[in-house]
Amino acid sequence: MTTLQRPRRIWLTGATSGIGLALAERLLADGHRVALSARNVDKLNALAASSDNALVVPLDVVDHSAVRAAGQRLEAQLGGLDMAILNAGTCEYLDARCFDVDLVERVFAPNFFGALYAMQAALPLLRRARDHDGIRPLLAATSSASAYVPLPRAEAYGASKAALSYFLESLRLDLDGEGIDVSVIHPGFVKTPLTDRNDFPMPMRISTEQAAAAIIKGLDRRQLDIHFPRRFTNLVRLMGILPPRLRRRLGLRMVQANGHSSGGDA
Repeated sequence: MTTLQRPRRIWLTGATSGIGLALAERLLADGHRVALSARNVDKLNALAASSDNALVVPLDVVDHSAVRAAGQRLEAQLGGLDMAILNAGTCEYLDARCFDVDLVERVFAPNFFGALYAMQAALPLLRRARDHDGIRPLLAATSSASAYVPLPRAEAYGASKAALSYFLESLRLDLDGEGIDVSVIHPGFVKTPLTDRNDFPMPMRISTEQAAAAIIKGLDRRQLDIHFPRRFTNLVRLMGILPPRLRRRLGLRMVQANGHSSGGDA
């Protein structure tokens, strides 16, 4: 089983559920110093209870001031960050017949702007680690395979993840000269509390443990695009480069086959 090559100082958001929980358990077990962030303080404390290498940093990523305060606490207690894994997010599906901008804003708040707030807090700490250790730090964030191709009812969720992927891929170019690497994580369907609420088929759905293993392997290799399970995500990526008419035809088939469908994952 792949592990990160040396002990790291890592900040993980969305650490108490789904993929984030599986990542937290693996990283702590591997001996890394992990700052765990999520909204639920009780769950954070339970997760950290048996690990003296865990640092509990409760926050809601949509609260900009709380994220700034978390960055200050990380600086005081860790000095710097070798890696930031921004995993917090949510999923809601849009019914176009009852167009709801409030829903779109609720989804974008954690999935996009919350990630940006965390990036703003993390980047100075990643630069500190680079300057102190001379090793390239890594910024990573969880997007979604739905960012590759438009899917029914995924207007809010898919757009928030596509925005995040674009932002990170652009940021990667600007951070390269600073010696900071950027990985974008694009999961397919993963069995989590969020996907358990889905009311449509989820082909090739994998466990959170499988997802965490794929992410850690990709982070260790500094992959630009960490996507899994590959049998599924390669098909979705292929759909994304098809001509618009053909993409539309395939999307309409999903609607007809399932009554409705979507692309939520983590």
